[in-house]
Amino acid sequence: MKYAKLILLYFSFCCFVDSAVAQSIIVDDSKNAQELVENILVNSTCATIANPVASGDNFSGSNKSYGYFNNQGGTFPFAEGVVLSTWSSQNSIGPFIVNRGGGDDRWLGDTDLEQALGLTETINATFLEFEFIPLTNFISFNYIFASNEYQSYFPCEFSDGFAFLIKEKGSLDPYQNIAVIPNTTTAVSSTSIHPFIPPVRTIVGLNPGCSAENESYFGGYNTNASPVNYSAQTVVLNAQSNVVAGRTYQIKLVIADDENEEFDSAVFIEAGSFAPKINLGSDQTVCFGGKTILDAGLTGNTNTYQWFKDGGTTPLGSNSTLEVNSAGQYSVLATLAAGCVATGTINIAYKNPIQKSLTQCGDSSGNATFDLTTLTTEIANGNTNAVEYFETVIDLQNQSPRITNTANYNSASKIIYAKATNNAGCVNVTEITLLVLSTLPAVQKLSFCDNDAIQDGIRVFDLFKDINPKILPVVVSPLTVEGYYLSANDATNRQNALPTNFTSTTNPQTLFIRVENGLDCRGIFEIQLEINIYTPAIPGIIKGTVVNQFSGESNSILIETMVAGDFEYSLDGITFQSNPLFTNISAGIYKAFVRDNSSCGLSFTTVYVLDYPRFFTPNGDGFNDVWLIKNLTIFPNATINIFNRFGKLLKQFNSSNQGWNGIFNGEALPSDDYWFTLKADDRKIIKGHFSLKR
Repeated sequence: MKYAKLILLYFSFCCFVDSAVAQSIIVDDSKNAQELVENILVNSTCATIANPVASGDNFSGSNKSYGYFNNQGGTFPFAEGVVLSTWSSQNSIGPFIVNRGGGDDRWLGDTDLEQALGLTETINATFLEFEFIPLTNFISFNYIFASNEYQSYFPCEFSDGFAFLIKEKGSLDPYQNIAVIPNTTTAVSSTSIHPFIPPVRTIVGLNPGCSAENESYFGGYNTNASPVNYSAQTVVLNAQSNVVAGRTYQIKLVIADDENEEFDSAVFIEAGSFAPKINLGSDQTVCFGGKTILDAGLTGNTNTYQWFKDGGTTPLGSNSTLEVNSAGQYSVLATLAAGCVATGTINIAYKNPIQKSLTQCGDSSGNATFDLTTLTTEIANGNTNAVEYFETVIDLQNQSPRITNTANYNSASKIIYAKATNNAGCVNVTEITLLVLSTLPAVQKLSFCDNDAIQDGIRVFDLFKDINPKILPVVVSPLTVEGYYLSANDATNRQNALPTNFTSTTNPQTLFIRVENGLDCRGIFEIQLEINIYTPAIPGIIKGTVVNQFSGESNSILIETMVAGDFEYSLDGITFQSNPLFTNISAGIYKAFVRDNSSCGLSFTTVYVLDYPRFFTPNGDGFNDVWLIKNLTIFPNATINIFNRFGKLLKQFNSSNQGWNGIFNGEALPSDDYWFTLKADDRKIIKGHFSLKR
């Protein structure tokens, strides 16, 4: 029995109850069934309510197991609504305190709930039942399931039962439960929605726990700051059902303990969320160029409709249906009776067409004759499909006019459409790009920066790498760039092709590109290359530098820019690289350059990299006679202390001093290792050691 397994566990829990002030819900259990249904749950003129009945705990005094709740502006997700529970509804008021709950074994279960969920021993049932006549074709409401079964290993084995049952009045069919996990028929419970449960040692041994179930719908465990007195709950869930406007339905919202009255549960239903709605169906993806009909699904000569798209305020139609031929979010606003306005929303997407292309040589007018039938077999995709061609999307949608001269279709460069329909009536649309290769299209001007050390408007091009990506129209397969030439005549005759690495001779430089499509068809493109020298960028490009120094071979400079861009970087203004990080930098003074290959702007700044000599040789030969950190004057307040291996201070000097010559108290010190500390202006202390060699 569940009770036997849990009694010891309960007593271990009860000793750790803490107290805290929380913004709890309040519960009013004085309202009757009619008030709960008409004024709180539905509260809409879009439906007629009849014969509301509520039943629950009749054995615990005056407190009821159902009532109205309000979150008092707190954190509970619903501002107000109806609560049904398996104990006194007043016990639902937070905060959460570990408890076993309670009830009465004379308080019976519910046979409709047992039949819907396949249970046999429910007890302590609470239900709210009413008849419902909608003016719309769809109902839904928001709810949260909360339970004290969310403790220890209980979700692996136990759950109270609850259901939202609906059926047409007078029908012999069983109730349908719509309180299910989204896109399934699985009833919502603590066993069907919970996180991973680790092993738990109980009075009868070790329970192995269980893996998570539908954890994305688990709302979390509660604490002594919770607004409700349940150990955990689900996220906000939505129950929904299609209905037929004007028909009478029986609705029964019911919850009960399973097997015994311990560890109670509740369901919280959001006020007003039970209002009828319009179901426009599931979101749709329509074939490219196709149309679809949206239908509010309602009848009635007095109904009025307004259709909108993407939140717009201009109505698209006023009928119960709307023909759609473009993607977007569509909504309908229907006035069904005085004060009854229902809405529905649907998203419409369109499939992208299949992409194909044809290329042909053109005449002097820029037109060419295309044989569209060369694509028919490929578009038909090996089936006995009918393939039809259209000049525009509108022609495709209207199925008229069609292109009839498919074997010799004369056209300039443009996009047309083909529709393939198989024997089953399925449609695929292909977007065909017709490209005409003209002999001499308009001159295209391309700008480049003078990327070598001498800024003279002359540069070296990797023709296929630098220019190919910039040619318009873009050269894609089956087109290829055959070569670059200095004259149209050379390009036409394929003679005197330029080398791949080409040094310009004038500025601007005119070149001719020969483009071929492998079908003995070619086009000659004239381009003009403008070469711009780098000039100071205004505003500047460089944001700053990050210098790692006093680190020997690990010294580095990172150049930071104001914004991202097509930049190159240099520390000498001659050799540039695409990486802003320079490593293995020797001590010295550098000019950091950044050039923008898009605008031909140039910025530079001075960078100091400091380091200390690892040894010096004070032997009077004029080389390395003094230990000195070069360029230290950039830190005017820097102080250096030199020590021997025993920590004795031998020399102290500042950045303006000429260093140390290896003499202490008038005596030349012997060859040995010596240590120093450097305190710079930023108060950072640098430590190191060096050798004196004689």
